[in-house]
Amino acid sequence: MSSIVFNGSYITKRNSGIGVVSKDLINSLSDYKITSLIPKDIGIRGDMYIPNNLSPGQGLKSHLRRLYWLQTFVPKIMDHLKAEYFFSPLLEAPLFTNVKSIVLAHDVIPLRYPSISFLTLYHLVYIPLVLKQSKVILCNSISTADDLNHFYKVPRNKLFPIKLGFNNQKYYPINKIREKFFLIIGRHNPHKNLERVIKAFSVAKIKDYRLVFIGSFDKRYTPRLIKLIDSLNLRNSCVWKGWIDDDEKLSLLNECQAVIIASLWEGFGLPALEAMACGTPVIASERGALPEVLGSYGYLVNPLNIQSIASAMNAVVNDKTCFEKGLEEGPARAASFNWFDTAKSIEQIIQKID
Repeated sequence: MSSIVFNGSYITKRNSGIGVVSKDLINSLSDYKITSLIPKDIGIRGDMYIPNNLSPGQGLKSHLRRLYWLQTFVPKIMDHLKAEYFFSPLLEAPLFTNVKSIVLAHDVIPLRYPSISFLTLYHLVYIPLVLKQSKVILCNSISTADDLNHFYKVPRNKLFPIKLGFNNQKYYPINKIREKFFLIIGRHNPHKNLERVIKAFSVAKIKDYRLVFIGSFDKRYTPRLIKLIDSLNLRNSCVWKGWIDDDEKLSLLNECQAVIIASLWEGFGLPALEAMACGTPVIASERGALPEVLGSYGYLVNPLNIQSIASAMNAVVNDKTCFEKGLEEGPARAASFNWFDTAKSIEQIIQKID
């Protein structure tokens, strides 16, 4: 296998999204001729340590520092190590150099739901350059590959959909009593469709049930959600957990009635996979990649239809066999998404382009 430098700059002490994928992926790839670039302070092994202030969570400045680091320092590292490929678990790579990049695409949400922001500019200017110069573009789903072809006109022969994995040492069924709450995991961005989920919960009128939100407070979006909750007299029925550790997340996944992911679009949907691994029902959007992940598992809803989401909530509550079916079907389906197979697929793709 060719010598590879792996971009671990997104890994933090409190991983979510790309950070989770980055950490699990680097632990699954063969360590033969792979050099991992890891921030100094996160407490996991890295072959080469890089500055801590490149990771997300520190605002626009951290993103700009990371892009500068990619453009100026990574080519020097590649040259020093005589590495052949730079592997990035997101669409970031050095530009205008002879560095050959392999990148992993997750979604094009900022183009589907644009706003006036740095992120939109980043996707309109920087990302097209990365896609053009990359040797291989891995995609976390067929849906994402279709989007890259549609929005960026990337040729199909550069796009390689692969199945991601999940950490089956962290997410599995445990003997917990199911409590009366629905679990919502992730950011509060508009495309997550949380306003309609909250309205659907009000329409469903399920007595003594709660909505439990896992995800960091976002001053741009969370206050609007709280205002809506207050207007519907749901304050006592909604719990905001913020960021939680893996042990608490495992407990909540095994205690809730269902995980709700009624997003307008998802490029993959890792929380759906983690819930399925626990045998937990999933109420998921019929749009994007979630149907790819779930297959026939769970309850697919129209994310634009409040009544559709409300009906799925009632269906879970009224189906006395849903947890039994979940334990029978969920872990087995989730097992088909494993990092060993992901790494093997990636290594085979790299070998073909050598």
